[in-house]
Amino acid sequence: MKKILLFLVVSQLAFAQAPSGYYSSTNGLSGAPLKTALSSIITSGHQDKGYSGLWTAYQTTDIDKNYENDGSILDIYSERPTASDPYNYTPGSNQCGTYSTEGNCYNREHIVPQSLFNEASPMKNDIHFIRATDGKVNGMRSNYPFGKVGSASFTSQNGSKVGSSTSSGFSGTVFEPIDEFKGDVARMVFYFVTRYQNQLSGFSSGSMLGSSAFPGLQTWELNVLLAWHNQDPVSQAEINRNNASYTFQGNRNPFIDNPNYVNQIWGSQTPTQDTQAPTVVTNLAIPSKTANSISLTWNASTDNVAVTSYDVYMNGSLKTNVNSTSTTVTGLNPSTTYSFYVKAKDAAGNASANSSTVSTTTNAGTTNPTNCINETFETIPSSSASSYSTRTWTNGGITWTATDSRTDQTITNKAITVRSGSLKSSSFSNGINSLTVTTQLKFSGSNGSFNVLVNGTNVGTVPYSTTATTTTINNINVSGNVIVTLVNNSSSNRVAIDNLSWTCSGGSAKQSLSLVKNDESAELQISPNPISNQEITIKGNTENIKKAEIYNLQGKLMQTIVSPFKNGKTINIKNLQQGIYILKLDNSDLKFLVK
Repeated sequence: MKKILLFLVVSQLAFAQAPSGYYSSTNGLSGAPLKTALSSIITSGHQDKGYSGLWTAYQTTDIDKNYENDGSILDIYSERPTASDPYNYTPGSNQCGTYSTEGNCYNREHIVPQSLFNEASPMKNDIHFIRATDGKVNGMRSNYPFGKVGSASFTSQNGSKVGSSTSSGFSGTVFEPIDEFKGDVARMVFYFVTRYQNQLSGFSSGSMLGSSAFPGLQTWELNVLLAWHNQDPVSQAEINRNNASYTFQGNRNPFIDNPNYVNQIWGSQTPTQDTQAPTVVTNLAIPSKTANSISLTWNASTDNVAVTSYDVYMNGSLKTNVNSTSTTVTGLNPSTTYSFYVKAKDAAGNASANSSTVSTTTNAGTTNPTNCINETFETIPSSSASSYSTRTWTNGGITWTATDSRTDQTITNKAITVRSGSLKSSSFSNGINSLTVTTQLKFSGSNGSFNVLVNGTNVGTVPYSTTATTTTINNINVSGNVIVTLVNNSSSNRVAIDNLSWTCSGGSAKQSLSLVKNDESAELQISPNPISNQEITIKGNTENIKKAEIYNLQGKLMQTIVSPFKNGKTINIKNLQQGIYILKLDNSDLKFLVK
């Protein structure tokens, strides 16, 4: 229904029902001193009522008295200001709970994601920036910052969107509420960075928070929220909620009581633009390669605010952008030379100078493998989607079992989310060469990894973070019957898995390469392979080999041996765990398995 308009001038909005003298200590202040004074005021009297207390608070703070005025939950992610709402929630009786689509239930949405402050109190329980919203839309918002969406990947039934940012200074994924509530969101964020300004240096940025008390936000996000605050003035619904929150929690949102504070703090002085580029990427290296891929690693750059990503250039053109300090470039041609350099970037779009350039030639080709297993998780069981249990389903001839798992989270579309459990395939007869999978940390937690096991042997790890990441493990090369298992190394991180595929092995994996000397081919082989006594014995001509390096399948250098064969054909290795490794002998790569 049409919103009941608030025909009040700004001066009447100022200090709406705040106690007499509540803001008296701010007189004559502006900028950072005003923000600090407000922080002191709203910290004093703040009563932490606990996380469960929010359900009680919502029965007075988040009731619709200004749109339908029907006593339902006022949900900024589903409210349609000028039309009938797509669904309504009854306070106290539609709390999440299980949800799979919009309209199932409402839960507690942290406008500033609680993963940024590690779910610590009192932030986790602060009614002033935690709204009652639809569970599905809350889940889709995830922990993305707020900004203007260009191409939307998700749109809620009231028009809230998730998608790629068109906001100046940030090119990642953002969430955009409808125009009616953009000012509401801005003022909740302004409250957070004021109330908790002395703790910001210990919080994660989430591409939105600053690392210092002033201004408290990254420049691009501050510019977005200032515009939203000015475009969408304080409404009567916000005033009602602020008064009810004060009754419940004992402090107020000053930017609702006096909207002029926003421009007095941030708008009266142009935010300092971040023009400092990150440092140049160092130690760019190529730890491994195949006929169709090249792996790259480098040292992390630093920045005055934060490095957000790295641009990887191949043969002078941008190839990919990644958030980590390693990547594998795939889809390459055999026996072809490629050169690479990397640039570090920050949220403001500043880019470092080019790193040094590295070049290599891909290995000689064989028949290109194709994916023989493609699991998209579109057929996973949907019953009790948000509860953790053992799930079993069959797709493409493979029976999958996921323990301690739920099915209500998404990456591309459906995904299986594993907590303290694993994802395991049934036996498959055509072997495995390489495995590719997409992962993403959901809810809260810390970055981590899955162990990937083939027939019970660890063949590598798959990292995960809050950013959806696709990882490929190459050179697994196990033929015959295989069972593939992904095991979460954390007992509490909830990690979604999507688009799992692997290429099949056509026969025994090659364990040798050729080293050419004086126009004669001298074959190098590891024997025996697998190894079990922490010694590698090489068959073939090792006379002129100057250096040996051992890498794991993620490209991490595990050991370097100079003049490895000066006393014979055996290399002693140091405490390698069970798994598959690459032995690099000058220009030759040999794969071996540690039992």
